[in-house]
Amino acid sequence: MRRGFVTGLVSLVVLSLPLVGSAANRDSYNQLNLFGEVFERIRRDYVEPVDDEKLIEAAINGMLQSLDPHSSYLDAKGYRDMQVQTRGEFGGLGIEVTMDTQLGLVRVISPIDGSPADKAGVKPNDLIVAIDGEQVQGLTLADAVERMRGPAGSNIVVTLRREGLAQDFDVNITRAVIPVDAVRVEAKGSIGYMRVRSFNERTDEQLEDGIAKLERETGHMTGLILDLRNNPGGLLDQAVAVSDAFLEQGEIVSTRGRDPQAVQRFNARAGDVIHGLPMVVLINGGSASASEIVAGALQDHGRAVVLGTKSFGKGSVQTLIPLPGHGAMRLTTSRYYPPSGRSIQAKGIGPDVVVDQPIVSPLGVVIHPRSEADLRGHLENDQEPTTPATALPDDAKPEQVQPGAAKPGDAKPGATAPGAQPAAPVGNPPVPGSDEDYQLQRALELLRGVALFNRQRDNALALNG
Repeated sequence: MRRGFVTGLVSLVVLSLPLVGSAANRDSYNQLNLFGEVFERIRRDYVEPVDDEKLIEAAINGMLQSLDPHSSYLDAKGYRDMQVQTRGEFGGLGIEVTMDTQLGLVRVISPIDGSPADKAGVKPNDLIVAIDGEQVQGLTLADAVERMRGPAGSNIVVTLRREGLAQDFDVNITRAVIPVDAVRVEAKGSIGYMRVRSFNERTDEQLEDGIAKLERETGHMTGLILDLRNNPGGLLDQAVAVSDAFLEQGEIVSTRGRDPQAVQRFNARAGDVIHGLPMVVLINGGSASASEIVAGALQDHGRAVVLGTKSFGKGSVQTLIPLPGHGAMRLTTSRYYPPSGRSIQAKGIGPDVVVDQPIVSPLGVVIHPRSEADLRGHLENDQEPTTPATALPDDAKPEQVQPGAAKPGDAKPGATAPGAQPAAPVGNPPVPGSDEDYQLQRALELLRGVALFNRQRDNALALNG
């Protein structure tokens, strides 16, 4: 790449500037000249040869990431990977990750249910310190993800750091092709349990199939539990479709961009797939974005009781804009609002019934939820300004962290005690849908109580009729 490329790039951008506000345009021109000067100095004087394309991509990504935690640049491979994931199948460990920019380590958002990472014991908020013995510090998130992917059946050793443990520890994982079943269902007596893990292109179809399966297994379904816990979100149209499945009419969500007049509204169509049966929606601090759209719509319409703990609070919409010949940019283009018009950005959805999930932890370990409001550079709530963010990772959505006697910096990266075995996990939450799932048990009790009340009412009406 010659110097002329940079000069041409700057000229192209300057020519695209509007012919108004000449002072502002002059300032933009000067800044672009500064960019070109820094670029040339790096190419000429950096201690090692550099790849021009990577420098340009890094600059673009830095520009986008400076806007908010969810805007970013995807190179061609990253764009292809995202398309694969939204289609509902991808290869690797089955783990949602983000980059902790303070520590320079990869932080786990959450493992996908039933994935190799989940089976190996990887937990939300774990830090990935090394991959096959190679330190993660110094790698980009894309580089780290690339190293974790590989042919199905191949093995990988991931070194984890977990709050509450004094030492890092290794986890052996066998890679697999991960077909993401977005929806899992199970009959709990006469009550249906439906866990929606993600919102990909297949979620609405799998929801309909799941309802049909529950109706067969229960014989006569009396209620439904929709579990959105630790669901980080996904496609907006799928959030609308899932909400629409349980609503007869009314607004589901509205989005509003920079232009106050540019408001888009999504409305429900007639037809409730469970014909008005009582519903409970489970949420927690890992329920984000599309999950919050569904929970907010069903709550505002009084269609379901929301139970659990406050959701993550990501009230913004990102548009994926393809860049022909390159990758794509993921740009925050609007905020979304539940039917009531309230903004949940950096605030979250508050449950109607607050039920914490008990977790066994060592004495002195306190569990603190983290949310959108904790992310550096997050968008403020336009209706209720939030408290300035503390210094936390830039796109993390973990449900919880567990500060204990040992802090992340207490152990050196990759260090393990001589001859020591990996320590037992600290504060493991119960498996969603299991008998130990306290929040689920409270939801079942609630629906059974409603069913009992309805039977007694019907019996009384028949007696007096």
